[in-house]
Amino acid sequence: MNRVDLILKNSKYQEYIDKIKQAEEDRIFCLHNMSHFMDVARIALIFNLKEGLEISKELIYATALLHDVGRFLQYEDGTPHEKASAELAPEILAETGFNKQEQEEILRAIREHRNKDVAKERSLAGIIYRADKISRPCFACEAEKQCDWKKSKKNMKITY
Repeated sequence: MNRVDLILKNSKYQEYIDKIKQAEEDRIFCLHNMSHFMDVARIALIFNLKEGLEISKELIYATALLHDVGRFLQYEDGTPHEKASAELAPEILAETGFNKQEQEEILRAIREHRNKDVAKERSLAGIIYRADKISRPCFACEAEKQCDWKKSKKNMKITY
């Protein structure tokens, strides 16, 4: 997990996380912070193990840490955050030692983490999509009643 640790220490990554934190300072709904990233990583790891996919733990954690890194751009200029994240992540991945093939797999998962067409895939993109969707504890959220998520999307019970 050395490369994952390098992501956490990367100056650009830290800058982007700070920008997200500032943009979400007054947000009462789900935050795009380290707790969310770690929840996505750990749930995706459970899927990986349960389904016998043998996807590298390092790829799962790297993807989870980076999947929402462009969220601040969505707040600033409306760029969909999956697109913004996929545009910001390559430089960080290259600087932290991920090879081209790994980068392509991670970037695909970042780009597709909001695309329901990958939901059933037995791939990095599939498990990140599913983990992201069930990572939010709506059942314990103080703002749940104000949230504009459809009732069918809200996580009102513990799944993983």
